[in-house]
Amino acid sequence: MLRVADHAYRTDTGRQRRVNEDAYYVRAPVFVVADGMGGAQAGEVASRIAAEAFDRDLPTGRPEAALGEAFDSANRRIHEHAARDESQAGMGTTLTAAIVDAENEEVAIGHVGDSRAYRLRGSKLERLTQDHSLVEELRRKGQLTDEQAEEHPQRSIITRALGPEAEVEPDIGTVSARPDDIYLLCSDGLTTMVGEERITQILRGATSLDAAVRALVDEANRAGGRDNITAVAFRLEEVGAPVVEEEHPTLVGPAAEAEGLRSEEMRRAAAAERRGRAEQPRARRVLVGAAKVLGVLLVVGAVGFGAWYGNRQIWFLGTDDAGRVALYRGLPYDLPLGISLYEERYASPIQTSSVPAERRDSVTGHELRSRSDAVSLIEDLQRQQGVP
Repeated sequence: MLRVADHAYRTDTGRQRRVNEDAYYVRAPVFVVADGMGGAQAGEVASRIAAEAFDRDLPTGRPEAALGEAFDSANRRIHEHAARDESQAGMGTTLTAAIVDAENEEVAIGHVGDSRAYRLRGSKLERLTQDHSLVEELRRKGQLTDEQAEEHPQRSIITRALGPEAEVEPDIGTVSARPDDIYLLCSDGLTTMVGEERITQILRGATSLDAAVRALVDEANRAGGRDNITAVAFRLEEVGAPVVEEEHPTLVGPAAEAEGLRSEEMRRAAAAERRGRAEQPRARRVLVGAAKVLGVLLVVGAVGFGAWYGNRQIWFLGTDDAGRVALYRGLPYDLPLGISLYEERYASPIQTSSVPAERRDSVTGHELRSRSDAVSLIEDLQRQQGVP
């Protein structure tokens, strides 16, 4: 039997869009990415409705049936919403979803549009979905080569989406799963900017899934970031697999890494110190011991400085006493005696409760970020709610 060992997700407005119309839903064993389309923020509404269709208990039975029900429900709700509001007529969204069937060691995939699902098995990246787009249909008919399809100016025109029609037929299927498989769901804001070879390199080379999705989004932005970018990844493992210790020792803060102060090296130094002390003549032991104590104090001081300095470089989003989305510097921890390791630097006018459900984790999860990443996220939240 398999289980979800780890997962990570990230969404970004990109470099050329003012609003993020992507949405995602993550609650293992369910993973969803949607990319909305339509004016007057209709795409944002459509993608949110699609993602929220999975925010419920899964029905019993095969995951394919659950996917079919969720796709039908999302399509119906988007279509009815557009019919009630003329300003959002014709709105729609792509939707790519995965449900892990742990007992049968399979992953069910549902898909409409040109968002994609991939599986990295070993060193091979496999695309698990086919784009419902004009260019993809021309490519399948042999009227375009793969290279021409990648650069075609109409590659963003999709032929199937949730919402525009009263009924839609999603592609639903199942693929086999193995331990250490990595699955990636993403909007076309990633795949139009980053080639599959580079995606493979990033997924294989990253130290964690969180680092991988961050690197993928950053790579798409460096390439131009023409569209919103969303990436959701998860990794499978065998149930009962032993917990493997990290190959790399833990670092004591960002500054300590620059100084090479690794915990493993400190343990080795301590062990060498004990061996050396036993071998030294008694007459020299006092002087050597004093020197060692001084050395340890210097190391502790350096580590303390590294931790302090690193703490100044760490930022996160949270909720202040008034319930507003706030920007904090430091670590999201409180010590005894009322000591806090963070300080509030900015309080936005947005209430955390008003943040869309699919994005609320970015505020309440206290994820550690760089200053630029944290500021970019809070600016994006404000733009999304029309706050200047």
